[in-house]
Parts: sequence; C-alpha cells; structure tokens
Amino acid sequence: TMSADEDTKWLEWVTKQFESIAGEDKEIDLEEFKTALKVKESFFAERFFALFDSDGSGSISLDELLKAFNLLIHGSDTDKLRFLFQVYDVDGSGSIDPDELRTVLKSCLLENAISLPVEKLDDLTLVLFQSADKDNSGSITFQELKEELERFPEVMENLTISAANWLKPPTLKKRNRTPRYLTRAYWHNNRSKVFFMCSYCCVNILLFTLAAINHSSLGGLIMLAKGCGQCLNFNCTFIVVLMLRRCLTWLRTTFVVNFLPLDQNVILHELVGYAVALLTVVHTAAHVINFINKSINPGTYTFWEYLLTLRPGIGWIYGSASITGILLQLLIFLMLVCSSTFVRKGGHFEVTHLVVKRPSSFQYKPGDYVYLNIPVIAKYEWHPFTISSAPEQEDTLWLHIRSLGQWTNRLYEHFCNPENEERPNTKRRIQNMKKKKHQSQEHLFSGTVANNIDDQIELTSYKPRRSQPGDEISISLEKRGSIQGRICYIDGPFGTPSRRIFTSEHAVLIGAGIGITPFASILQSIMYRYRMRKQNCPNCKYSWCETVKDNEMKLKKVDFIWINRDQKFFEWFVSLLTKLELDQADEEPEGRFLEMHMYMTSALGKNDMKAIGLQMALDLLAKKEQRDSITGLKTRTQPGRPDWNKVFQKIEQENKGKVQVFFCGSPALAKVIKAQCEQFNFKFFKENF
Repeated sequence: TMSADEDTKWLEWVTKQFESIAGEDKEIDLEEFKTALKVKESFFAERFFALFDSDGSGSISLDELLKAFNLLIHGSDTDKLRFLFQVYDVDGSGSIDPDELRTVLKSCLLENAISLPVEKLDDLTLVLFQSADKDNSGSITFQELKEELERFPEVMENLTISAANWLKPPTLKKRNRTPRYLTRAYWHNNRSKVFFMCSYCCVNILLFTLAAINHSSLGGLIMLAKGCGQCLNFNCTFIVVLMLRRCLTWLRTTFVVNFLPLDQNVILHELVGYAVALLTVVHTAAHVINFINKSINPGTYTFWEYLLTLRPGIGWIYGSASITGILLQLLIFLMLVCSSTFVRKGGHFEVTHLVVKRPSSFQYKPGDYVYLNIPVIAKYEWHPFTISSAPEQEDTLWLHIRSLGQWTNRLYEHFCNPENEERPNTKRRIQNMKKKKHQSQEHLFSGTVANNIDDQIELTSYKPRRSQPGDEISISLEKRGSIQGRICYIDGPFGTPSRRIFTSEHAVLIGAGIGITPFASILQSIMYRYRMRKQNCPNCKYSWCETVKDNEMKLKKVDFIWINRDQKFFEWFVSLLTKLELDQADEEPEGRFLEMHMYMTSALGKNDMKAIGLQMALDLLAKKEQRDSITGLKTRTQPGRPDWNKVFQKIEQENKGKVQVFFCGSPALAKVIKAQCEQFNFKFFKENF
C-alpha cells in the first residue's frame, strides 16, 4: 500500500504520462495503447484495451486508465485475479474453455519469445487445463483459477503487468553513505589489487622524485619533464610485462597467485596505458613550454627550431630528442586509438566451434585458451579461442568463439568452398549471413592440430548441417580427405583465472551467453574427476565420494548459472549439459554435487499477467515429463534475470565451504555480480573473453 503523499505523486505521474501519449481528443486509442505498453503480441494489447475501455467507446480516457491501473497496482489479490480471469475469458462467458486457454498460451509464447512445436503447445494446454479444472466440467471457473494460482503465493503477491511500468513513478535509489571503494568488504575481496596498486604508485612516485631531484638545477619545467620521462621509461616496459601470456600462465602455478592480481592483468594493462598517455602529455607540455620560454630570450633559437630541427643539439643522439619525441608521441596516441573499444570491436572478431584432433603432446588445463591464425584469411591476425573440451578428453580438442563480422564471413566463405565451387545453396547462405552481421553464428570444423606455433591444422571438406534465413549459421565438416595448402597455426595454451576453481570448496560458475565457453571445459573436467571419486554400494543405492588429496580437487559443491537472452542460445551446449545431468542421475545423501540454474532474460517473470499462465503450464509439464520444455534438460529454465541477492543467500546457507564466484560475460553484469559478491564476502574472478 502507498501513503497518501505517495498516492498523490503517483496520480500526478500517471496524468503526465497519459498526456504525453494521448491525442488531441485527450483519449488513447488502441494503436497509441499498443505503443505505450510495448507489447509484442496484439492479443494482450486488445484484451487489456477492451477491459480498460469500460464504456466501450473505442478509446480510453484518463479516468478509465486511472481506475484500471489503480486496480492493478493498489488492488487486492482477488481484484487482480478477477482481471486476469477476464483476460483469459475471451468470449466473456464467465468460464475459460480449452480453446481460449490454448489461444492465451500461444500468445504467451510469442510474448515471451519462446518457440515450441504445436504438439508441445497442446501438451501445455492440456496439463494446465486438467490441473485447474477440478470438477472435470470442461471449463475453468474463476474459483478454480483462483485455487490454482494460490499454489504460487510469491506470484500472487506481485501480480501485475510489467509493461505498465511506464505508469509507475521513477524510484530514486538510496545511495550508500560509504563509497564502495572504502568499505571493508571491498578491501577484503580486493586486497591483492589494492596492494599492487599501492606498490605501483609508490614506484612511480619514487622514480619521478629521483629524476626531478637530479635535474633540480635546470628549473621546474625540466624537473617535471624529466620526472615524467623516467616514469614513462618504466611504464612503457611494464605495460608489455602485463601481457606476457606464457609468463602469466606459469605464475598462476606458483604461490605468487595468492599475492598478485594476475587475473586482472588486462585491466591493469589498460590502466598503465592511460598512465602512459597522461605522462606523455605532461612530459611534452613541459618541454614545449620550456622551448617557448627559451625562444623569448634574445640570441637563442626560435621555438620551431627547438621543436623541429637538430640545431639546438638537444638529446644524446645528434640532438634529435625533440623530433624523436614528437614521433613517439604520435605513435603512442596511435596505439591508444587502435586499442580503443570502438576500433577493436570494429574488427569483428570471430563465432566459431572447432573440433580438432588432439595430439598426445598437447597438454592444457581446464579453461585455457589458444590463439589461432589462418594465413589464407588474414596473414597477421591471431584470434583467441577458448578450449571448451576437458583435458581428460584425449582424442579431440574443442574450441569455441562467438562474434560477428568480416573475419568470420571470410572464414565461412573460404572453408565452405574448399574446391572454389560455390553451390547455389552455399552462396545463398553466405549472402544471408552478410545481411545478418549482428546475428550470432556457430561453426563446427574438423581437422588436426599440433602443440605449438609452428604446427598446423589441415581442415577437411564440408557438409552443411542446417541454415535458414534468420537462424544462426551452423556448419558441420566431415572428413573426406585433407585439403592441401590450407594451413593454420596455433599459439598456446594460456592460463586463465578459472584454474583456481579446483582449489575452491564451493565454486559458483556464472556464464552469460557465449560466456559459458570456458566453463564447458571446466564442467567436463570436474565431472570426470567426480566420477573417479564416486563409489556405489553393490547391495543398495547408496553412493558416496572417496576423499582425495587436497592438491587434486577440494570441491564439495558446484553451482552453474547460465543466463541467455533467448531460447536458441541454449542449443550451443545443451548436449553437454544433458550428459552432465545423466552423470549424476542418482540422488545423493548430501545433495547434488553439480547444480545447474538456467535463466532466459527475454521471458517475462512469473508475476506478469502475460506470462503467468505459460509459466504455470511449463512448471506442471516439467514435473510430469521430468524435463524442461525449453531446453530438454531436467533443470527448469527460469524466466527473467536472476535475483542475485536471493541466489547468493541460498548459496551461503548451504554452508559447503568457502565460496568463490567465477564469471564470464558482459562487463556491465560483471560489476553487478561483483558488488553482490562483496556484500556476501565471496571471492570474485572474471574471465576475459
């Protein structure tokens, strides 16, 4: 309930929003209503509009709108249920028949961006109708629908229309009095980073001070320039050290991993880059101002002679300090521009699934990655591929990359035409793919690979698996003989923060979209080791895990959370996840070792009137068939985004040991999860992808 003051503010807000979309007649017609509510399926827009238009005039007045939304936002559970029932009761007969329910569920599927076969829609309709029709009368009454919905109290409490949020006043978030960077939790979870940054700053201050003191006799500007110059000498070397992948991979196997923020090397590399840019500007500005001051004095060189000629003799090598300094300045800023996000993203790094034959000498750890170069496509381009197969998988090596653009298109076109013969269907697929530059793509290749930069991959001929306009591109290459002259090189493997997973007690793996890739290898390796530990009693169904040495695997529990925008993205690894579920089909006394959580963000939450019927039907059918209708897994796919506070609370209550969270996905989501981890005192690691 709202207070009188809040209610007044809400009324003012609704009036303002109404006036912004209403026509000159001060009323909202159906098209304006659809635009305001942003509903995908016209069924719900028409049903809501018909119920809001209480006088049947064909338009909604401000009074009608206030009355309707007052019921939805302030009304009782019974009032909201009555409205929902009226939405489902299309013909206004006072009961819901199977055809009406099927129409509603079909519209729910479209509204939630879920695609299911017609047979599955019939199953959903039948299971929900049979559950709600208590008296087997062939129709659902209001009382029966109410009893069915009362089984979901958390839904009933917040039942509303999510699209009506435009009528809710914006809520101001309460800011914490203490800045995040000054909280105890932040310092505890980032102590290695804080220690590193303090040491880095101290080194720069020391170098600046010593250089400035040594040139104190030359004036303040020279002291400033020399101090910055000395810091530049250090930083221009250190920026390279932070990206020495083999060195970092080795360091991750030593004790220093506990003291140095090795997992944040890319962020620190960027930070040092900004420091180099700043020091460059200050260093150059100090010299330029000094040249201006000198040129004012009579009998000296002009400003341009100081800046662009060798005459003043400034510097150790033929007095070329000014000219080489300008060239270095241009080079540094060119590097900064080329390393910017908009330039790197413009290069369109590739979407790809490679299956390659693995030689016995190629050794790697779960979550490692390699760099791939295909000279016939781009001679000097190296692209990172995460190894998504487990090290225990001896025969083949899997690599996955998802992205868009020119490199991927050229890769696709090149290897789909091994004999330079474009088949009509292949050409059409290529054209469709070029039109869909922002469409996710997946490629599956087969070949051989060796274990260092001088070794090769020989790709084989192809057989298209499936491809339709608007679908993701997916190609399977089957072995029909090697293609000569198509050579690829790999460099790696290189380590990632995920190597720490096996030293965790309770690991939480969170992947967003293709962010599941590094965890595919890890999950397979974890389950392989788990199977090696698992023992079953021959006389009963009791199973247990043998204790192992701490240096092998400390894991007691693994929670895997995968967040996808829509349904098709789950197809990437559904076969792998199904296999993982089968590996632990038997219930264990201490609960499941691996627990999976799937979230589909395009689907509306269970408390939304445009989704509640569908979600109830999906729940009922999942219990009946023992599998999820969206993915086919036993794990039920949850609609919307995770409530991280509730997720982490549940994990904390399980008390399986020290929790470490490993994330791979967008930077924006990483910030949200990291902030939550700090509140629960969980250690957070982010994969770079």
